[in-house]
Amino acid sequence: MKRFLRKFSRRLKTLEHWLTAQVALAILRLLRLLPPDASLDFAERVARRIGPLIGRHRVALNNLRRAYPEKSDAEIEAIASDMWANMARLAVEYVFLDKLFDFDPDRPNPGRVEVSGIDIFLRLREDKRPHIFFTAHLGNFEFLPIAAATFGLQLTSLFRPPNNPYIADYIYKTRRSSMGGLLASRTGAALQLARVLDEGGNIGALVDQKFTGGVRTSFFGRECLTSPLVPKLARHYDCEVYPARCIRLPGGRFRLEIGDKLTLPRDQKGEIDVQQTAQLLNDVVEEWVRADPGQWMWFHKRWQIR
Repeated sequence: MKRFLRKFSRRLKTLEHWLTAQVALAILRLLRLLPPDASLDFAERVARRIGPLIGRHRVALNNLRRAYPEKSDAEIEAIASDMWANMARLAVEYVFLDKLFDFDPDRPNPGRVEVSGIDIFLRLREDKRPHIFFTAHLGNFEFLPIAAATFGLQLTSLFRPPNNPYIADYIYKTRRSSMGGLLASRTGAALQLARVLDEGGNIGALVDQKFTGGVRTSFFGRECLTSPLVPKLARHYDCEVYPARCIRLPGGRFRLEIGDKLTLPRDQKGEIDVQQTAQLLNDVVEEWVRADPGQWMWFHKRWQIR
């Protein structure tokens, strides 16, 4: 009987995922029929209304109060509203990636997308050593690997697929059509990334989520757990680490920024210090988030430690 119930429960969950995905993808297909800016503006208006009704909104408000104890409730609510608008735009932008990313290195005037740090892209493209890029859930972070591919810089990106396998499959296919290599964050992913670096390749990773069993660091002055993956790979291969982020600009535009390599802290043996490097990455991300808090995903349980 228990086996039957477990099997039945799994089938119900699969059905729930399938139905949810069909509704979500149908909405995206309808939005695809509209001009990109009209679809994005519509999604933003809806998200600002519906976001506060979702359970994760309370998580976002609690996180914001912890990060900004000096801000008023109205200011906290405004940031959370901007966050939902950013999330809605990010979701809809998946169906317009081919129309939105219009950066052309040979065009003198920037279009919708501008890039800061072109010289770094070009230099690293010719450098046959392995490199690591890190970013955070800011703006449309999906544009970063597309920019690398535009410059001919081969990059394998680590991403966390959604829990819904049907939506995850759609996102993977959409990403794969315009980006470089993609690697789902699952068991064995670290070994596959190491193989890329072994071959002199480049990898990219998001570093701003909670990582159970990670190293203890701080973020906005509060203790949290951070993945040691990027610091450990940098230590093992003694390779350079570069920060990269996407910033939303007024008028539906974007600026992609790639900074120069970080000076990584080292221990007494001269090797890269994993814990201090993880903290350095947090500090960089915190600086980005403070610059425009409404573009970050505050509903992650970043400070949860069990």
